[in-house]
Amino acid sequence: MKNYNFIAIGDTVIDAFIKLKEAEIQTDGGKSKICMRFADKIPYEDVFIVPAVGNSANVAVSAARLGIISALVANIGDDYFGKECLDVFTAEGVGTEFITSHKGRKTNYHYVLWYGSDRTILVKHETYQYMLPDIGTPSWIYLSSLGENSLDFHKQIEAYLRDRPGIKLAFQPGTYQMKFGVEKMKGIYQRTEVFFCNKEEAQRILETKEDNIKKLMQEIAALGPKIVAITDGVNGAYAHDGTNTWMIPLYPDPKPPLQRTGAGDAFSSTFTIALVLGKSVEEALMWGPVNSMSVVQGIGARGGLLTRAQLEEYLAIAPVEYKVSAI
Repeated sequence: MKNYNFIAIGDTVIDAFIKLKEAEIQTDGGKSKICMRFADKIPYEDVFIVPAVGNSANVAVSAARLGIISALVANIGDDYFGKECLDVFTAEGVGTEFITSHKGRKTNYHYVLWYGSDRTILVKHETYQYMLPDIGTPSWIYLSSLGENSLDFHKQIEAYLRDRPGIKLAFQPGTYQMKFGVEKMKGIYQRTEVFFCNKEEAQRILETKEDNIKKLMQEIAALGPKIVAITDGVNGAYAHDGTNTWMIPLYPDPKPPLQRTGAGDAFSSTFTIALVLGKSVEEALMWGPVNSMSVVQGIGARGGLLTRAQLEEYLAIAPVEYKVSAI
């Protein structure tokens, strides 16, 4: 078995981007809704199909492009889309031997309603029998979005990590991992080296209306993670290591974002890879927004992911205001 430095665990999906032509955004009580005419024919501009994405899949590809030997633990159906996912990962240099193809099952397929530069995603996770293969002893495991029936699988991961204390865990909870709640996931939280979410997700996880990001990071750190990183849209990104707290603004966009799918995954994967490469938390916080900026310039979460040389080139030409500040 090949030795991998970095292994991502999580579902992979096909994203079908539907670029809407007619819709409107309504805001009620601070929450925005996308609205279309009911029981009518709604014109759309175009459809773009992007295979082999999903939080952990994006992270595995990002790691490979940044020069890390990576693999993905995932499940697919024995259909056309499953084969397409395997072909993409192979072309990207991501190890596929831990991807299980399930006979008679479909590959996850999501619909992305793309309006303006933002998106609303219709998600459906197929019901797979999750089993953790023998993945050896990587330096890092990156855990993210899994299906509704994956709670027992998390216990398998906990046990695997318990027997291998040298492995570091990065955790970016997906929809169902947040729905499981902190109590059912406490073993994962306690074992986490670096944790990622956005501000709204932090409030959901902690079941709070707290608006202060520094306090949110401290509360999540109290659950176990040694490093907490939270993104806050146009307000930038933040990191906390248990003692110090920093923030960084967005890396300036060379042109207006085309769409925002994958920006969070690009940030978290790049931040983690910086740590894998021995960078400090402050340096990792510098790296993350650069890849986010690149991803939102194209369609889908994978196309704009940078190589290490490209990322370092952007850092070299960064404006003076792009810097980490202690808060």
